[in-house]
Amino acid sequence: MSGNSAMFKYDEYGNTREIYVYASGPSLHSDPFVNRGTAFTIDERQRLGLVAMLPPAVRSLEEQVENSRIKVEAKDSDIERFVYIRSLFDRNVTLAHALIKSDISRYMSLIYTPTVGYACQQYSSMFRSANGLHFHPGNIDQAENVLRRFQQRDIRVAVVTDNQGILGLGDQGAGGIAICLGKLMLYTQGAGIAPWHCLPISLDVGTNNEALLNDHEYLGWRHKRITGDQYIDFIQHFARAFRNVFPSALCQWEDFSKQNAFAIRDAFLHDLISFNDDIQGTGTVALAAIYTAMRIKQESLAKQKFLIHGAGAGGIGIAEQILIALCAEGVPEDVARQQIFTLDSQGLITTARELLPYKQKFAQDPAALDWLKEEQDGQLENVVKKSGITVLIGTSGQPGCFSKEVVLSVCKNTDQPVIMPLSNPTDHAEAVPADIYSWTKGRALIGTGSPFPDVLYGGRAFPVSQANNVFVFPGVGLGTLASGSRAVLPEFFIAAAEAVSSCVTTAAMKDGALLPPVTDLAQVSLKVAQAVGEAAIAAGISRPCAFSSFQHQDDPVRLQKLIRNFRWQPTYLPLVAM
Repeated sequence: MSGNSAMFKYDEYGNTREIYVYASGPSLHSDPFVNRGTAFTIDERQRLGLVAMLPPAVRSLEEQVENSRIKVEAKDSDIERFVYIRSLFDRNVTLAHALIKSDISRYMSLIYTPTVGYACQQYSSMFRSANGLHFHPGNIDQAENVLRRFQQRDIRVAVVTDNQGILGLGDQGAGGIAICLGKLMLYTQGAGIAPWHCLPISLDVGTNNEALLNDHEYLGWRHKRITGDQYIDFIQHFARAFRNVFPSALCQWEDFSKQNAFAIRDAFLHDLISFNDDIQGTGTVALAAIYTAMRIKQESLAKQKFLIHGAGAGGIGIAEQILIALCAEGVPEDVARQQIFTLDSQGLITTARELLPYKQKFAQDPAALDWLKEEQDGQLENVVKKSGITVLIGTSGQPGCFSKEVVLSVCKNTDQPVIMPLSNPTDHAEAVPADIYSWTKGRALIGTGSPFPDVLYGGRAFPVSQANNVFVFPGVGLGTLASGSRAVLPEFFIAAAEAVSSCVTTAAMKDGALLPPVTDLAQVSLKVAQAVGEAAIAAGISRPCAFSSFQHQDDPVRLQKLIRNFRWQPTYLPLVAM
């Protein structure tokens, strides 16, 4: 909200019912939450001082969406389409979200994976307007005062990054905030968190990307990344400021690198209402796909052997969720750990190696593996063969490493192998779905990280399920906020995985689908939110919702009513001139 030009008025569920407008005339066009361009009615133009400032014709929102759709498709590339949609968002958030909602599967690939990766890389060169907050060592001491400027927007969700672990791209410096912007647009699409309640935040602690440091156009803090105590102090300073200003808001940590991701998530588990999407969101959507695969195979998790190739935040996050799920099925934790194998660039992770703390949890004891005698025995294909892997998951970013030989080795362990090349973007995928179907003669159950087209095999079209975190984080956020939970518990993610899997229809499972289509995002998010909210109630940590006068009273029926009515829809709200 620009200055004090307008104020939001809410209904009993915490949803915006109307906007009180204090400004008039040209200044309204500069406020993207109020501006509606050619959709201002004749009456609104009279009341808000807009007479003669727009062409005479009035367009409906639907007409604006169609006009915008034509403009998007006329662009020559996806990055130009991204720029158009972001520019539209900067002018008129309601129209931008109505456009995205009109074809969510099409526009999600433009505002998020894979196009957002290119936007991160080109952030400085294509910068047009300021979005979100950029804290760096030169201003972090002012963090609390800066955040207080956004209190009138009733911030409910912030997505926060230090820009170091972007997708498959690594350190992108200041450009990482594009990820936060995209995720928050998906919070709005999935969970209905209104754009004015969302805050993207970049913790710019420098960059080790030499190309950026040597780029005269680079807009970030032009220094090497701070580390050690200086980095810890910076993060703690931000976390204290955020907690003091927005104690009831959700903080989603995003794209921190490996060890920092786990350390920050665990350090602020009880100080902030927070979670790490790369760890827990990735783990949850992968587990949801595995749950569906078990329904198709009619087998239990306890009978599976899992191999995760790629031991970054996402890979270990998947291992964590699988471990929690196995224990929930009654498998003793020490036994469950022996069913989960993790590989990094050096091969199988074992206790014989010197490891970073976050990897130690899933290190195998080499003394318990009689087939592990030499270093090469810990390589991918041999581990698959010798350990009886039935579920193969890739988060390595190494294209093609799931070779025909590796995939066929999994086939020898199970009639229906679960193969999930999850690395982003598309050209980083460990295998191509068409190849996997061909090699396994259509037997494989496949999930991917990036969108792939349907695969034609044996005269049938097989859908390729995208294991996209978007099925998880909006619903987890909505369920946490509505339930009033002061923490995001591990149980929430198991409930979320079960909810996502339950959204895959019997007919879809017959075609091999492991996850629902993106077109069902809003309904999936509602189901996830309900499951998370009920998990909070069951755990005894639910409280009154801080953003609503209507309270769930630990009643699932009332909780459902609150969740459904809490959600904003991209329609023009009444404007009240003051």
